[in-house]
Amino acid sequence: MARLPRLFLPDQPHHVILRGNNRQAIFYSDLDREFLLATLAESAAQYKVALHAFVLMDNHLHLLATPPGADALSRMMQSLGRRYVGWFNARHQRSGTLWEGRFRAGLIEGERHLLACMRYIELNPVRAGLCAEAAQWPWSSAAHHMGLARSALITEHEMYWRLGNTPFEREHAYREFMEQGVSTSERAQFTDAVLRGRPVGSEAFLQPLSVEHGAVVSRRPRGRPRKAAPRDGAVKAPS
Repeated sequence: MARLPRLFLPDQPHHVILRGNNRQAIFYSDLDREFLLATLAESAAQYKVALHAFVLMDNHLHLLATPPGADALSRMMQSLGRRYVGWFNARHQRSGTLWEGRFRAGLIEGERHLLACMRYIELNPVRAGLCAEAAQWPWSSAAHHMGLARSALITEHEMYWRLGNTPFEREHAYREFMEQGVSTSERAQFTDAVLRGRPVGSEAFLQPLSVEHGAVVSRRPRGRPRKAAPRDGAVKAPS
């Protein structure tokens, strides 16, 4: 089956997910996590990709990143994937693939959906039952955005800065935003979009994209299409 097209745009945020093959663990220890973050920092700097949020789970990771060019995100992820797998396999005396194919990514509208995507990413450990509060998970950017730690990985997005005029105001506002949680529909929206490579945004944001990238923007859900409802006066087929 041919690969589905992906939409990467320069200077626009993208939600990225990279998963372990067959949902297997991609980290066996904190040393593995530390090495991945160090490698991510180097790869992001090499390709000048700005990282706004991240979380490392047991068998996958999420990023929110803005690349300067259309191919910068792919180059960064390829570098990260190759270097980490080589190190991981050597350290744990294993061979073969670690990732479930290529990384998944979906464009995020910066003006309206970026903060919601950050919250979705950073609340992953809470949803998984790994911690009671997002800031307690040491392998995410949540503590950075709440003012409880500093991460050299993070480039704070303009939308985060709009939360307040001082670091205290921004951290307090973001903490309150996180406390609102992620609704079931919002969670489904971000999950479905990143796995299918679809952008998330308002109609005003999506409409111009659909003209040039219609195959990606209007990608249909998987599975059999729903049957159309019968028109007035039409006879239903017998069940």
